Amino acid sequence: MLTNAVKGLLGLSKRKTVRILMYHQVLPKKLAPKNDLIVTTENLEEQFIYIKNNFNTLFFKELDQENSIPNKIILTFDDGYYNNLEYLVPLLEKYRLKATIFIPTEYIQNEASSSEKHFMNFDEIKNVNPELVEIALHSHAHKNYSEMSVENAREDLKKNIEILKENAINFSHVLAYPYGKFPKEKSKKRAFFEMLEQSGITAALRIGNEIESYPWKNKFEINRIDIKYGDSINTFKWKLRLGKLKL
Repeated sequence: MLTNAVKGLLGLSKRKTVRILMYHQVLPKKLAPKNDLIVTTENLEEQFIYIKNNFNTLFFKELDQENSIPNKIILTFDDGYYNNLEYLVPLLEKYRLKATIFIPTEYIQNEASSSEKHFMNFDEIKNVNPELVEIALHSHAHKNYSEMSVENAREDLKKNIEILKENAINFSHVLAYPYGKFPKEKSKKRAFFEMLEQSGITAALRIGNEIESYPWKNKFEINRIDIKYGDSINTFKWKLRLGKLKL
């Protein structure tokens, strides 16, 4: 049986496959230290031009309705950085693309009384253009779920959901695991996934660097492709074909 990576290389199954890209911060090259959690605006724009010409960006909430569209891609950005508002959103507007931003609510709360401006505030998150940006979940305290009890994870996720609702923010019940981590031991993993189901989570994302297919094989172990600071456009294209740099 062909893997999704091989299917991507051969250009097969274009209607079933969906690539999910993982980003964090966006900064101009002159302001961006070399950090794999940063992509420069220059590199991102080059990537967006390639995406615009070869793929169709979607929100998670559109997958059922738009599943027959070929070459599906979902752009995801973790943590709700203010530089996403400054530099990502204008590029989304310019190229008419869509992205999903995952919000860890405690990060936003903690900065409310600070003079620093690393993250969007709740009003900014609420008012971002819904035609360009889908908001989703990234835990409350941004702790490693694989190191927490299932009940503590449940309470953390409950806070994430409640605080977004309290701030009248529309969001999808899709979760990006902090650090890409979730319990791996069989019985705890089963209990953890049952908790996600009970909490109304419709999909949950790890890293994994694999091309996905929809409907999901396992909706709580969805793979994202990690896009890094130093990725050239050729490296980027290779990742979009295979999910990774090597088979």
